[in-house]
Amino acid sequence: MSGRRVAHLDMDAFYVSVELRRRPELIGEPVIVAGSGPRAVVTTASYEARKFGVGSAVPAARARRLCPDAVFLEPDFAYYREFSAAVMELVRAHAPAVEVVGLDEAYLELTELPAPKAAMRGLIRLIQQRTGLTASVGIGPNKLVAKVASDAEKPRGFVVLSREQACQRFAGARCGLIPGIGPKTAERLRSRGISTIAQLGGADPDALAGWFGPRLGRELVRRGRFADDSPVTEERQVISESRELTLDRDCADSAELDSILRRLADRLWQGLCAQDRRGRTVSIKVRTDDFSTYTRARTLPDPVDSLEQLAGVASALLRDHPPRRPVRLLGVRVAGLQDAGLAADQQLALSV
Repeated sequence: MSGRRVAHLDMDAFYVSVELRRRPELIGEPVIVAGSGPRAVVTTASYEARKFGVGSAVPAARARRLCPDAVFLEPDFAYYREFSAAVMELVRAHAPAVEVVGLDEAYLELTELPAPKAAMRGLIRLIQQRTGLTASVGIGPNKLVAKVASDAEKPRGFVVLSREQACQRFAGARCGLIPGIGPKTAERLRSRGISTIAQLGGADPDALAGWFGPRLGRELVRRGRFADDSPVTEERQVISESRELTLDRDCADSAELDSILRRLADRLWQGLCAQDRRGRTVSIKVRTDDFSTYTRARTLPDPVDSLEQLAGVASALLRDHPPRRPVRLLGVRVAGLQDAGLAADQQLALSV
């Protein structure tokens, strides 16, 4: 393979693997990380559990039916973030540009490295030595090929493909294998007689432009041909932070909804304080029992500087925009984040 080289590193069953570090007696057992509420979904499942059809986003109740002997563990995201930080520190030391896209995956720009495959093999060995975790790697001429390749032979996969090889290897795969093609888009493609990646790549761009619009239609054909020129971008600081909760039961009681929203605000404030960050825009998210979703926001003159202020603004937004149906999900967000010290300096500058 000549020219550009990009790797996608994807940790194997990350949350379960981290849990097994402190519960080694569960190694080899079907283990499922999921919440306990009636509407909880699976965060991830061990490969032993996946044999029963349990995967991410499967409702936890269905997972229990599919795999009644599985061990269910409540997610512990603070613990997972610790391991993620350790992994990503190693990853950043092995490539000139790294784009972290989650707790458990990242893209690495390898074009300038003299021996990219050797570098990635060394990296996954180092990750296992330092953390006890395993990873799968895909290497290709772009991020799209690398992403699909990393998932092709999990766990502990190491797949290197050119664009042409990817087109050949995944020709008969469903269109949904390609990142960015969700179930609704895949169903619309199927209704037009396009069910496989080969059919998508061979489709008439003008026809797809007519069905999906000029931008999306032509982009779908490009993706079907594994064409992708998006850069590996250095990770940018998150400019917003949120907390949300899917309720165990639909709720129409305004006092109870206000109490839930204030608890979410408390969790969000703790997270902002831990990062020493503040923001001016506070918003709420409400999803009702018919899955209708709306958000409402308020931008303040100065960054929020207390839990009482954050909770008060969120509560006022809910009171001013009451849901018309029972609520199944609530969320609160602060946007426009910046370091607390910088925010204070700006306030001081405006006051003199």
